[in-house]
Amino acid sequence: MKKEDRFSRYSRQIFIEEIGLEGQKKIMAAKVLVIGGGGLGSPVIQYLTAAGIGNLGVADFDEVELHNLNRQVIHTENRVGLSKVRSAEVYVKELNHQVTFKGIEEKINDGNAEDIISQYDVIIDGSDNFSTRYLVNDTCVKLKKTLVYGSILGFSGQVAVFNHNGSKDLRDIFPEPPFDDDVPDCDSLGVLGALPGIIGSMMALQTLKIITDLPVCVNQLTLVDTLNWRFQTVDF
Repeated sequence: MKKEDRFSRYSRQIFIEEIGLEGQKKIMAAKVLVIGGGGLGSPVIQYLTAAGIGNLGVADFDEVELHNLNRQVIHTENRVGLSKVRSAEVYVKELNHQVTFKGIEEKINDGNAEDIISQYDVIIDGSDNFSTRYLVNDTCVKLKKTLVYGSILGFSGQVAVFNHNGSKDLRDIFPEPPFDDDVPDCDSLGVLGALPGIIGSMMALQTLKIITDLPVCVNQLTLVDTLNWRFQTVDF
């Protein structure tokens, strides 16, 4: 793509005083890992790809299922049965061929977490279980990686930035994970499809602010109640 075409593509970002050409260059040089290509990962992948992120890694070991499609909007009917990573790659390449995509079709575990996470600048956690969330958090703390966190259920969501320039992390607000079997999830209680779009977009925006060295709120959890349309922040 010619320079003038690249400028045209990202011009509405470049025109923002706080972003400019230098900010766009940072976006195009960034390495971001999205853990989970589902409800939260989908809008994150959408907006980071559209913004021109340089290197995008997506880690997921599931396949696309029909019931995913009410909220996992990068996937389509004709990709049901395909791995979410491969489906995400198709989406990214169709939207922005300049993004370097790396698919990681494996579950994040004790054996591979450090190796995978160490290759990226910013980590985005869109996983759906607490064992993965705490493993990712602890690995980011060990490797001094910024972690963008989000969770969803029903009409409610949470967003936070952890371990950014020495800020607090997940264990500072929730010291120990609950047992996964004791926690309700989307499979049992459901989720309204637009909710992960809201929370995932907030996560993507925080990521772009981090990349472009804009201020982000740390040591703070944002609670989103879309049923009653209330937004609340909790300092910790």
